[in-house]
Amino acid sequence: MTNQGTAQPHDLSANSSTRDWSWRYWPVVPLYPYGQRRTLCTEVIPNTIWTFDQIQGVLYVTVPIRMTVVRLAAGGLLVYAPVAPTPECIRMVRSLEAIHGAVKYIILPTVSGIEHKVFVGPFARQFSTAQVYVAPHQWSFPLNLPLSWLGLPLGRTHVLPADSSAAPFADEFDYAILGPIDLGLGPFEEVAFYHRASRSLLVTDSVVSVPEDPPAIVQLDPYPLLFHARDDVFERVIDSPEARRKGWQRISLFAFYFRPSAVETVPLGQAVRQARHAFDRSKRGYFGLFPFQWRPDWAGSFEALRGGGRPFVAPILQQLILNRAPRDTLAWVNRVSQWDFEQILPCHFASPIAATPPVFQRAFSFLQKTPPSDTLHYLPEADFELLKDLERGLLQRRLTPPPQDKV
Repeated sequence: MTNQGTAQPHDLSANSSTRDWSWRYWPVVPLYPYGQRRTLCTEVIPNTIWTFDQIQGVLYVTVPIRMTVVRLAAGGLLVYAPVAPTPECIRMVRSLEAIHGAVKYIILPTVSGIEHKVFVGPFARQFSTAQVYVAPHQWSFPLNLPLSWLGLPLGRTHVLPADSSAAPFADEFDYAILGPIDLGLGPFEEVAFYHRASRSLLVTDSVVSVPEDPPAIVQLDPYPLLFHARDDVFERVIDSPEARRKGWQRISLFAFYFRPSAVETVPLGQAVRQARHAFDRSKRGYFGLFPFQWRPDWAGSFEALRGGGRPFVAPILQQLILNRAPRDTLAWVNRVSQWDFEQILPCHFASPIAATPPVFQRAFSFLQKTPPSDTLHYLPEADFELLKDLERGLLQRRLTPPPQDKV
């Protein structure tokens, strides 16, 4: 297994047909890098917790997606939020099984994150003796598929009990369910797990932290970083740590805001004309199409987003999801904050995050009417413009319920 902290950058395009990285079900959720996914394994706590990172994205906005594996005291492994079960990934897990025992439990901790749900069935089939536990209120669109499909062969898929003490792993884990929060088409729900022995909190999407430099998994193929390091379509970017950092920070802004205030879109006709003179007119470079350009003040938005590395709630959850149920969300936050954790392992961006319960609580202060002035992680209102437009459109079409008053 590769240690993420010491992994050396590698260009994925040089081995684009490597079977070891193959993910054949990519058309179900067609996200970059499609059918070829590298995996990096990091030992977070020796002989206790490991994370498995892959990447996913759209238009080279590539961010980590992460699975966490925990060794059980009685032997065996618990898997939280599986990633794509490529041959490389499965081989890494098998190497842990050889030392610590078989995968006993596979956890799907979300109901709305299709980028997590799509991996559970294929991953579970690789570990046919494991029990599969899923967050309640699962749904799929346009058809509600049988829940048992997440854990084929039949008879081993279970809904997580409302009371975590009723779960078969209750001697080592507590968990708390956020939701269901009604979003219209389907609910939002997430299950946070607390591993008592390591004082680690496992979450899916509820909080994140953005590193200043690109994570190792993103650097295995630097092309997306360099693509977004360009200020405009004509610039030629030379690969360097500075260029990769610049590209990563802009990718982060795209990932959280979709259209941050510091980016200006280029009209399609103009973008097509400019493509004829673009530096990169390759198929991989979208034949020179680069329909946006960055204003000089973009770095300020990133610094506000990063907030010194503190955990925060992603803007889309702030604007479109958690504000639909602020009281229930804060009740969940208070429950989670009763646990004595000292680090958080999310499924995206930085991990682990050094954080205690008070730090976790402060990330949700945007739901309070009068949050403590010295603890609120402010994000620029201008960067929320597109998200607010999306919310107005959803409300006008009555596709989502309105936000509720802050608590």
